[in-house]
Amino acid sequence: MATYAVGDLQGCLTPLQQLLDRVNFDPASDRLWLVGDLVNRGPASLETLRFLYRMRDSLCIVLGNHDLHFLATAWHHDFLKKHDTLQEILDAPDCAELVAWLRQQKLAHYDADFDTLLVHAGVPPQWSLEQVLARAAEVEAVLQDDTRIGDFFLNMYGNKPKLWNDTLDGYERLRVITNYFTRMRFCNAEGKLQLKAKSGPDQAPEGYAPWFVHPGRTLEQHRVIFGHWAALEGRSTHTNAIALDTGCVWGAAMTLYNLESGEYHRRDCSDQRQ
Repeated sequence: MATYAVGDLQGCLTPLQQLLDRVNFDPASDRLWLVGDLVNRGPASLETLRFLYRMRDSLCIVLGNHDLHFLATAWHHDFLKKHDTLQEILDAPDCAELVAWLRQQKLAHYDADFDTLLVHAGVPPQWSLEQVLARAAEVEAVLQDDTRIGDFFLNMYGNKPKLWNDTLDGYERLRVITNYFTRMRFCNAEGKLQLKAKSGPDQAPEGYAPWFVHPGRTLEQHRVIFGHWAALEGRSTHTNAIALDTGCVWGAAMTLYNLESGEYHRRDCSDQRQ
């Protein structure tokens, strides 16, 4: 039995299948963790979801910003953007089944055996493990609530509030939690978000730094696996922060990581270039 984690797929199914073949992945005994952004921009978003759904009992998934955007378009079709490649899923006969399945997935997953946290983008420096899981659960509960999910998506988009505080409530609270888990790259030492910059860490906006480098970060001693930030090229500069988005959809690579051995497997994705 082996446990692997893979970086952002974004509808790039062939590289995933080839990586799984390379390590002789067996869904009957092995486990695959996915950092989110399963769909959008790549060539095979629908088939990627179908492939994963067929092996769903072998998966651990956290949702990324593109996955949440897809779910939002399922409720509000006018949310589709010019460069989205989601229409094929929305038109598929099994769309409702796939949407129902994605709604059950997490924003954060912790495995005590590995002492490892799985998130899409990152974790604020101040949050403890207990706070991470509790705040992720707040959004997860809304995603699973038929009476609240539509309004949540109407209020999900936006860059404010930029900083967490315990008095936040309503959609502002849910929005900043969502932004931390699914959109964060840079923040300041207090956890204030800078959501516009998408550059590498050497071009951090003044006063900000990658979320995983702040001294005294509460989860510094825990391994955190994340994706979202292709400009890192898989290099996080912190041994316990495992960056797995290596830009497959942009023609770079897809990365598979063995949680037991720490071994990396990469597949060139120049054939997936957008």
